[in-house]
Amino acid sequence: RGYLDNITAIGPRTVGSPENEVLAVNYLLEQIRGIEKESTDAHKISVDVQRPTGSFSIDFLGGFTSYYANITNVVVKLEPRSGAQHAVLSNCHFDSVPNTPGASDDAVSCAVMLEILNTLSKSSEPLQHAVIFLFNGAEENILQASHGFITQHEWAKSIRAFINLEAAGVGGKELVFQTGPENPWLVQAYVVAAKHPFASVVAQEIFQSGIIPADTDFRIYRDFGNVPGIDLAFIENGYIYHTKYDTSDRILTDSIQRAGDNILAVLKYLATSEKLAKSFEYRHGNVVFFDILGLFVLAYPARVGTIMNYITAAVAFFYLSKKVLQPKPRAVHNLKKLLTAFSLTLTSWVCTLVAVLLVAMFVSLTGRALCWYTHFYVSVALYGTAAAAVLILVHMLAKKFFYKNVNEQYLGDVFFDASLMIWSIALAVMTQIGLCSAFICTLWVAFPLLTKLMIHKEFSQKGATIKFIVMYMLGMFVPYLYMLYLSWTVFEMFTPVMGRSGSEIPPDMVLAGFIVIFTMILSSYFINFIYLVKSTKTTLVTLTTVFVVTLILVCSGIFFPYSSDAANPKPKRVFLQHTNRRFHDLDGNVVKSDSGIWINGFDYNGISHITPHVPEINDTIRTPCEEQAPFCGLPWILPVHFMFRFFWMRCCSVGRRVVAVPLPLMHVVSVPAGPSHMSLYARPRAGAALSRWSLGDGAPVASLGGDYFVFYSRGLQAAPWHFWLELTAPEEHSDGIVSLAIAAHYFFGEDQKSPQLYALLERFPNWTFSSGWSCTYDLFVF
Repeated sequence: RGYLDNITAIGPRTVGSPENEVLAVNYLLEQIRGIEKESTDAHKISVDVQRPTGSFSIDFLGGFTSYYANITNVVVKLEPRSGAQHAVLSNCHFDSVPNTPGASDDAVSCAVMLEILNTLSKSSEPLQHAVIFLFNGAEENILQASHGFITQHEWAKSIRAFINLEAAGVGGKELVFQTGPENPWLVQAYVVAAKHPFASVVAQEIFQSGIIPADTDFRIYRDFGNVPGIDLAFIENGYIYHTKYDTSDRILTDSIQRAGDNILAVLKYLATSEKLAKSFEYRHGNVVFFDILGLFVLAYPARVGTIMNYITAAVAFFYLSKKVLQPKPRAVHNLKKLLTAFSLTLTSWVCTLVAVLLVAMFVSLTGRALCWYTHFYVSVALYGTAAAAVLILVHMLAKKFFYKNVNEQYLGDVFFDASLMIWSIALAVMTQIGLCSAFICTLWVAFPLLTKLMIHKEFSQKGATIKFIVMYMLGMFVPYLYMLYLSWTVFEMFTPVMGRSGSEIPPDMVLAGFIVIFTMILSSYFINFIYLVKSTKTTLVTLTTVFVVTLILVCSGIFFPYSSDAANPKPKRVFLQHTNRRFHDLDGNVVKSDSGIWINGFDYNGISHITPHVPEINDTIRTPCEEQAPFCGLPWILPVHFMFRFFWMRCCSVGRRVVAVPLPLMHVVSVPAGPSHMSLYARPRAGAALSRWSLGDGAPVASLGGDYFVFYSRGLQAAPWHFWLELTAPEEHSDGIVSLAIAAHYFFGEDQKSPQLYALLERFPNWTFSSGWSCTYDLFVF
């Protein structure tokens, strides 16, 4: 904890700031030298401060190109005295986003790595392989420092595997949410070595689908280094991730100890493993892995899972076909009944999804979105009860009108088989498309089928007896317990994300969809009880009452989305940029200029909740898009224009220096050394095309919408930024060939905030986290 407190005491550590490039680096070097002095003779410690320059393209956030100059890495190699040919990498990052102390993201991981380095160096037992500790100084600038290390550092060639330590929340358990690619032996190493395992291939497939707007250095090591690895992250309390509340006192000592125990054990295992030296020989496909209540991890090769899945599905289909075909004279009748029950079950799910999404849409349109953000139970009382009520209602009506005089036991039996059939089809389809998460379907086919075979006689008895219910629940215990555990993990990760997913995605629709999915899963083998019990009227009335009361309370505004509770804050995130804009014509003349404070609310509610506190910030200041300019003529720090509504409050000039771009009549452009963060935007004019440039791999990558975006950052010292563009132009180009714009962002120091910005920020309510800075924007036509 001492390391953590000292790193965060430095303050926000933005790339390019003295806090990041000098104070944090000096502190790390001081601690490493102290550890080196106390190390045993069994080890050799080497230290290097790397300051790479480079560029690359990435398809994250709509796609853009990243350029970095003179950023900082602190690299430590611990190896046997005789040296080592191969190495395992442990990666953390000590930089933070602006205006936040970055305790969980990612100072705590760097503190853990320092302690692990200290522990390993004092051991009298030499390691078989080297352990390289990378204290990475520019991860928040979209993975720049890891790219500089893996593509340029001489030690990178020896790395055969890595562990990346990250955060999507503050403390709690650290979740293994990515592994590989392929290399099942790495997961097995974690399974064998980790003392407190917490891992899920479901989280891996969700994260890699792009649903969560985030990425980690894992991607860089995988894509640019072709190195397999393990990605871990703290996921608890994501509400204060990337805010001023991410302080060291909020991370429990137990969380730090747990992470240290796990990572130390896995690193020691890998550093003494025979497989590390030949890691590329062990690429035998993907692996299915999941923990059981955090007690232990089950892991097996995906190809083994595929065989298990198909066998399970085949057994289920054989069971169903045998039931349908016996006795033969009633085969057609049995098949029709099964398909009818199958269709009714799917219909009830569709009706439930549509009904609950309509409720979520209504809540969003009435301005009550995120009413559950601080009070999660509200989402269950609102959308969970609605989902359960609609599901029961559809089957209750089917029982009353469609199955008027049909035997109850027969209906219970056939609807159980219908659910089994749905899960068996889902299992076969998910396995066929290669999803490792198909193991969930295996649980929902195997255990119910075994239960049915074990209590077959009880199914034929009249009514749902106590004995039948107890035996049924025992048989279903494993899949239901695992699904409840998994749903807790999913909601733990996703609920806070809804507060930072942009103003264009209705979070209530997303959360309501998740709740409906889990309701359908958890109810799938209880639908048959609707047909077995005499009446579900009481249950339906209770659910409806809870839903109606909750909806009334939500519409009344009693559930405020955000909280300033000192012990457990759940703030609204707002970004404000005090901006000077200048638009130039083909001759370099300024044809338009303005100044204002550009405001972005990071969630669907936009700025509606702030208006009562700052009345001039309201919907009347929504910004029209500057159609002739790339990215609407606004100073985006990243290409996330598709995620936000724009608000522009006209104001006075920033009064800061402006980064001017010279206008030579050639393709080479030179940008003087401005602030540490700049954004370059390019849009070829009508008939022109950008064919090559000196950035990335030379092939321009367009962002979502067709414009080109380049993210620039630098360390303390950097030469002017030189780059060239090559365009093909039409014969007639009197209006120019390309529009180029550059925005300069002042994230720290005396230029960060103007007096007007300070004054506005002070008026924001205490339940907001408002991050502000000054910037300039210049558009030119070449």
